[in-house]
Amino acid sequence: MIEQAGLKGARVGEAEVSTKHANFIVNRGNATAHDVMQLIQHVQNEVKRKLGYDLETEITVVGEL
Repeated sequence: MIEQAGLKGARVGEAEVSTKHANFIVNRGNATAHDVMQLIQHVQNEVKRKLGYDLETEITVVGEL
């Protein structure tokens, strides 16, 4: 769905949706946890807007950002 929504290569700061496999987020250098979380939110919002699906993360966030 992430690929269908055209989000491969989408970036927030140094966090990027992998151009090879859209289910992975790649650190392009100095990505922060905040960058990663913002990118996840962006991907979730765009998939919902474009395809009508709610994506859930497979990770557990510990601590505060």
